[in-house]
Amino acid sequence: MKLGCIGDDFTGSSDLASMLAKNGMRVIQFTGVPQWPAPEDVDAGVVALKTRTMPVEEAVRRSLEALDWLLAQGCTQIFFKYCSTFDSTREGNIGPVTEALMERLGADCAIVCPAFPATGRSVYQGHLFVGDRLLSDSGMEHHPLTPMTDPDIRRWLAGQATRGVGHVPAATVFRGAEAIAEAIRAETAAVRPLVVIDAVSDADLRAIGAATRGLKLVTGGSGVAMGLPAMLMADGDLDPAGAVWSGMPGQGALIAGSASKMTRAQIARWSEANPALEITADAVMEGRVTPETAAGAALDSASPMLVYSSADPASVRAAQERYGRETIAERLESFFAETARQLVDGGVTRLVTAGGETSGAVVEGLGLTALRIGPEIAPGVPAVMAEGRDLALALKSGNFGDVDFFAKALSVLEARS
Repeated sequence: MKLGCIGDDFTGSSDLASMLAKNGMRVIQFTGVPQWPAPEDVDAGVVALKTRTMPVEEAVRRSLEALDWLLAQGCTQIFFKYCSTFDSTREGNIGPVTEALMERLGADCAIVCPAFPATGRSVYQGHLFVGDRLLSDSGMEHHPLTPMTDPDIRRWLAGQATRGVGHVPAATVFRGAEAIAEAIRAETAAVRPLVVIDAVSDADLRAIGAATRGLKLVTGGSGVAMGLPAMLMADGDLDPAGAVWSGMPGQGALIAGSASKMTRAQIARWSEANPALEITADAVMEGRVTPETAAGAALDSASPMLVYSSADPASVRAAQERYGRETIAERLESFFAETARQLVDGGVTRLVTAGGETSGAVVEGLGLTALRIGPEIAPGVPAVMAEGRDLALALKSGNFGDVDFFAKALSVLEARS
């Protein structure tokens, strides 16, 4: 294994794994730190954690455990993956985890690039945009767990980190890999080793990937991983063989636990002509709905049913005030994890989930330990097959995919090669 990756949530890790597979690497995504050696035919291993909203100390500890395992597999470069909207609080966890990885690796710098233009995320003059809007005006300012109220990635990261924050502007990036590499070295020499890099196109990301040759640590969204396989191939470190996808027939079901704008639009589109069951926070907290009743309704449905909880921001805030933010998040994640278990036990072989925290809870609840990466369903969202199980999944972050994502995902999960 040449490239070792650490993801701070499950769907983001799938996003990264998909990017690497699309660009020529053989990839397995592990759920948590494995207790066994990686298969010999793997070029890149992605250890998917659930550390995005953990207390800082716990997030650091688990990330270092993942790093130690990846180094033991022979990895020569480490990639720390977080969301392309830089989801974090003012205290962390992106800055503290990055610095802990640097310390353990003895790395003198780390690049920071959350850009993913294919999904509308770009970094320009150190500011993160979602489409044509600054991050702080994109809806992310209302995120229930990690509200992003400042689009200046340099300023947000500086509040989390103890090391200096540098910047490689777009004008330098446009000049190509050598100029980028030189700028990274200059920022490191100026004691600004956390180097935020602008990127507004795929060409920028490929140039940044080429500029990471010799760097021990790269951090960012999955977009910047686009250029890493080509860099490793150019060095003669990879001889990838493409994997063959074979989907699963049988019953499908969908679970959505994201309040993002796109997931809400996807729920609305699906519900126009397909069965859907809304789960409210109050109903879960008061015990008026259970995983048994939700899964039972989906299993009895003549066609795939969507079970969802995706309230508008005002309703989410009201529920958090009534029950507490952490309490309600834990209860909903547990609800959907148990619902997924009962769906799979009941015969579901194709499962689509929406929402990073929800998807992570579902993967943990199902006890899935390794996922083979298949074809891309939407930018950043691959189809995956559970190792040793007759179960195909799509694990989607909240804002990914178009409005017809749910129907498309079920179709790809069923397709035979």
